Amino acid sequence: MDLRSPSPAERSGGGYFASMRRIVDADRTGESDAQLGMVLTFIAGAINAGGFLAVGQYTSHMSGIFSAMADNAALGAFGLVGLGLGAFLPFIAGAACSAVLINWGRRHHSGIQYALPIMLEALLLCLFGVIGALFYPSPGLVLSAVPLLCFIMGLQNATVTKLSGARIRTTHVTGLVTDLGIEFGKLLFWNRSRDERYGSPVIADRPKMRLLSLLLGSFFVGGIIGALGFSHLGFLFALPLAALLFVIAVPTLANAPGAQERQ
Repeated sequence: MDLRSPSPAERSGGGYFASMRRIVDADRTGESDAQLGMVLTFIAGAINAGGFLAVGQYTSHMSGIFSAMADNAALGAFGLVGLGLGAFLPFIAGAACSAVLINWGRRHHSGIQYALPIMLEALLLCLFGVIGALFYPSPGLVLSAVPLLCFIMGLQNATVTKLSGARIRTTHVTGLVTDLGIEFGKLLFWNRSRDERYGSPVIADRPKMRLLSLLLGSFFVGGIIGALGFSHLGFLFALPLAALLFVIAVPTLANAPGAQERQ
């Protein structure tokens, strides 16, 4: 981590735009992955916990949703299976949409492929907040809000999976906890012998452990803030979360070749 004092240019607006562009730049680094991963896990935690208070269902836990569909199918409750599909299929659609946007951006506008799905996520969060504020407590609100949130979660998770080479997940913590447990196991392993017959010594990846711990912490803090925000502000709390994504995505999109030519 660079601990030097920022230059005057970096303290200016230009420094802000450059910093934001680095976070979602097409050329990825471990630092930019960690920065973006922490922001997105924070937002995912806020949406997952706060969204539960808003619509009564977690919207990123596909394992639970898919298991519930199997249980309901076995019990003959096919109406509930249909509701499960209403969450499962939008999550897949969101992931597919992310892949389309990233590949389109890679081919047509160098450097903006990851900013595109992040910007779309911001717009959809705005839509969720406005629709919820206008129509709550309409009975049909949940039927539209749950698929929308699942689509957003699929979109985000696929985006961070693509840009990090599948090293980071943001919308659920199962993979993070599993990877952290593996590294703890390596840390506790006793390398009793340096004999080459036993192969290379088992060494924990401490930087990876720090990253995983930061991501888990970001998800947890996001969950607390999301629960408090949605309980006090209702659906409108989605707007500050969307604003955070706008702050990240806009500098890169504004610097795209096409945008510069129009200016």
